[in-house]
Amino acid sequence: MSKIRLTKRFHFEMAHALENHDGLCQNIHGHSYRLEVTIIGEPNSDISSPKRGMLIDFSDLKNIVEAHIISKYDHALVINVNTGKLLIETLKNHYKNIIVTDYQPTSERMLEEFVAVLQPYFSQNIELHSITLAETESSFAQWFAEDNN
Repeated sequence: MSKIRLTKRFHFEMAHALENHDGLCQNIHGHSYRLEVTIIGEPNSDISSPKRGMLIDFSDLKNIVEAHIISKYDHALVINVNTGKLLIETLKNHYKNIIVTDYQPTSERMLEEFVAVLQPYFSQNIELHSITLAETESSFAQWFAEDNN
């Protein structure tokens, strides 16, 4: 059987600030993110399976990503723990979706987080192939499994 890649595209809104950054991104600002998740594997060949011919049902892939990534990060403010305890507490007292990370919330580091979160949800015959996270139409970061083996 052939290996097939499936990709599902998602969109979410998120703000972040890069603590101690030497440019404009040190300020709180937001993006309309585009997330593309690509998996790879062989389609189901079990003749008795309702998923025969599929690598995964697109709705199942959608549910996994939305439950574990989109629902958490959509309309969130993501900041590094080193931003300052008083500011973090003030933000948390006034706003609901504040995510404090132990890493600088760049696209690159967020991709690493997303990979760690998503990988356990795929069965043995399906592998996470790549993830693309775009902050704008022309600026994006990519993670590929083949680069990380």
